[in-house]
Amino acid sequence: MLRWILFVIFYLALGAYTLQALKTATRYPWVYYLFMAISLLVLGNFIYQFTWGETQGRVLSRPKSYAFGLLLTVLAFQAITILFLFSEDIFRLIAGGYQRFFGGSKTFSLPERRRFLSLLGLGLASIPFGALLYGMYKGKYNFQVLKYNLEFDDLPEAFDGYQITQISDVHSGSFDDRKKIEYAINLVNQQESDVILFTGDMVNNKSEEMVPWAELFSTLKAKDGKFSVLGNHDYGDYIQWETAELKSQNLENLKNMQREMGFDLLLNEHRYLKKGVDQIALVGVENWGRGGFKKAGDLKRASSEINSADFKILMSHDPSHWEDVVLKDDYHYHLTLSGHTHGMQFGIEIPGWVKWSPVKWRYKYWAGIYKELGQFINVNRGFGFLGYPGRVGIWPEISVITLKRKPLT
Repeated sequence: MLRWILFVIFYLALGAYTLQALKTATRYPWVYYLFMAISLLVLGNFIYQFTWGETQGRVLSRPKSYAFGLLLTVLAFQAITILFLFSEDIFRLIAGGYQRFFGGSKTFSLPERRRFLSLLGLGLASIPFGALLYGMYKGKYNFQVLKYNLEFDDLPEAFDGYQITQISDVHSGSFDDRKKIEYAINLVNQQESDVILFTGDMVNNKSEEMVPWAELFSTLKAKDGKFSVLGNHDYGDYIQWETAELKSQNLENLKNMQREMGFDLLLNEHRYLKKGVDQIALVGVENWGRGGFKKAGDLKRASSEINSADFKILMSHDPSHWEDVVLKDDYHYHLTLSGHTHGMQFGIEIPGWVKWSPVKWRYKYWAGIYKELGQFINVNRGFGFLGYPGRVGIWPEISVITLKRKPLT
């Protein structure tokens, strides 16, 4: 209870401070009342959803996600506005003190706030405010097909030009627009890839979240089939289960559902993709993540029956596995496919110019193609969304990777 009281006080204090910028910028009372009404409605909805509106069995239901997203939007607006007000108030305090002690003034008084700075602060604050709203309305379904050509010296000849479509982090429990998901599934099929590889997090918490979407995902097609691995959310670790048996059954239900949808689920296993006498070893591990995430992945077990000389593609949900384990392994894994980070669903990307997201402070390899020690990884930005019900700058991704045999020189 205390944390809610402290949070409300903090939120209202930010709102009151932001209101000062509005009063400096405009003399129309309806603007102040509108701001206060929106702020209080967002706060009230957030408190309701995370207390009395709690949905049993989920960490973040859709109403809770939107309550969080709207709160984040208002807080972003307030924070940037306050940044300008606070910096000016420091200047006003210094100027007032100088006039009192050195300027001959007998009383201490603050100079008036400058309307220009309030307008500038409000204008800049409206950028993330609008972007976060756009991210919830449109950005979360702004699917992008990102294509990569990767060259290898030892790619089997028959696989020159072999095309892989990777999707990751579906988080089906967050979906709220069937037409947009149908569009995305069609977009995947339009790539006409040789194989489709899904790298984990089919659901947020429960297998039942995938039930409304299972038939649709069953329509994904590729010449050499569809393969999948589990992500950290697929195990149901983030909710309270009445019994261990229910949790275990939930995982089994999800595994069976993936198989029924046509996915060959790799649980620390391998398969061979074959073209004539040539073959590629496809290795799939369960989730292995740094920093408190589940470490069920067993790379040694998954690759125990393949040859060291095989060309290898590894499916591993969390890119920290590549950094901490795969790169140090005795086997050379030519290409690893991961997801997990979502690119934090927020950032700035201008191809060839800028690639930034706050998630880079936690994950060295967080989006796109990287190469270390002659080995590649693609970190998919994710198909779905979780927590904040939107995406800003880091759009949902369908990766299309073409394997190329490096020409002899």
